[in-house]
Amino acid sequence: MVIVTETPLEPEKEFEKLGRQDAGSAIFHYAVVKSRAAAGQTSGILFERNGDIESELSEIESDIRKRWDICDLRLVRRIGLLKIGDIISLVAVSSPASSDAFEACHYGLERIRKLSRLTKTELYL
Repeated sequence: MVIVTETPLEPEKEFEKLGRQDAGSAIFHYAVVKSRAAAGQTSGILFERNGDIESELSEIESDIRKRWDICDLRLVRRIGLLKIGDIISLVAVSSPASSDAFEACHYGLERIRKLSRLTKTELYL
């Protein structure tokens, strides 16, 4: 499932939403806004839609499902103004095998970080 939202993510609820039937492993990666960027101390980040993010996430989802044996997958991307410590994105994978879950999650993370239909503006103190 792919989701683009301005609503803050709630980790407990995301865990409940991930299908785990037949899964022996569930991997969750939450990317968060950090206080330090290459150019200095930040106060937050503005993420703006620059096209159809959902279709780009759907391509990632399709690639993951083709490459690994997974039970369920959630790709969630926040947009809007996020402050330090806010969750930016989630890649969650459940699989019968931990190796598939880890590899699929890492692949999803690398791909979601490079979304081309999203504009990122760092806000500095």
